[in-house]
Amino acid sequence: MPGKDSSKTGARDALVCVLTVQVLFALIAGAALILDPAGILDDLRLQVLAGFVILLLVVMACLLALRFHHRHSAEGARSRSSAQLMDTVLTTSREWLWAVDEQGKFTFSSPTSTGLLGWTPAELIAEHCSKVIELNDLMRAKGDLAAINGPGWNRVVARFLHRDGSLVWMEVSGTTRPATQGQRGGFEGTSRLLPPQSVQQAAAAHSWARVRAMIDEKHLVTAFQPIHNLATGRLLGVEALSRFVATDGASTSSWFADAADVGLGTELEFAALETALETAKALRPDIYVALNVTPATCLDPLLPQILSKSAFARTGSSWS
Repeated sequence: MPGKDSSKTGARDALVCVLTVQVLFALIAGAALILDPAGILDDLRLQVLAGFVILLLVVMACLLALRFHHRHSAEGARSRSSAQLMDTVLTTSREWLWAVDEQGKFTFSSPTSTGLLGWTPAELIAEHCSKVIELNDLMRAKGDLAAINGPGWNRVVARFLHRDGSLVWMEVSGTTRPATQGQRGGFEGTSRLLPPQSVQQAAAAHSWARVRAMIDEKHLVTAFQPIHNLATGRLLGVEALSRFVATDGASTSSWFADAADVGLGTELEFAALETALETAKALRPDIYVALNVTPATCLDPLLPQILSKSAFARTGSSWS
C-alpha cells in the first residue's frame, strides 16, 4: 500500500538521522575528552562522567542500530513471503489479472494470459488492449464504463481474441485506478472463462442483439446479378442478392444462419426483401427481379402483403 510504504520509509529515515546524530555527538565528545586542550576535564569525576555519557551514547546507538537491523530483516522477510505468495496466486489462479494505462495499453498481465489467450505477459505489455478484446465489445465496455456512477464494473461478458484467431468468451470485473504520485491512472481487473452453458447463452444473446440491430437500423443493401439470354445477350432480369453493412466481415449466409438460430430468420428475410424491392425501383420496367426466400418465409402470410405494396405491383413489372 502506498500510504503504509511512505510511513515506513519516513520512520526509517528518522531512525537513521537519530543514529547519525548520536554517533557524531559521541565522536565529538570523545575527541574533546581525549584532546581537552584547555584542561577543562582535569577533574577525575568530570572525566568519568564524560566517559559514561559517551559510552551511553555509543551503547544507545548500537542498540538502535541492532533494532533497526532486526526490523529491516523482518520487513524484508515479510516482503519476500508476500511476493512469493502473490507469485503463487498469479501462477496458479484461473483468473487473468491485468492492468492498462489511460491509453488502454497493458502495464501488467498475469501468467494466466498464456493459457487463456495464447499470449505471454511479455507479449502483451505496452500493447493496446484491442489486441485481445473484440473491438465492438471494447466500445461497448467503454460505453458501460462511462454510464456507471461507480469506479468499475462486475461480471461484464465480453469476447476476447485468442492468438489463433478464435473467440474466447470471458467474464470481466475491474475498477478504475486513479493517478497518484509516481503512478499513472488507468484500469485494472480480472477476467475468467465462462462455463460452456454460459458461453452458449452469451453467444445466443449476442447473436440476437446483432441481428436485431441489423434489422432495426436497416444496414442492408442489395446487389443485382444480371441474367442474360445466352443466345442474344439480351438482359432479361436480375437476381437480388443481399449484402450486410458490418465490420465483422461475416458472410451473407452466416447472417441468415445466425438469424434463424435465434428466431429472427423470417424477420431478417423480410427486411432484406423490402430493401431489394425498394432498390429495384431504379431498374428498367421490362426486366424481372428474382427474389430468394426460404420455404418458411414463402409460406408466411405477410409475404403477399409486402409484394402487393411494392412498385412491381403498381407498374405491372414482374418478380420470380
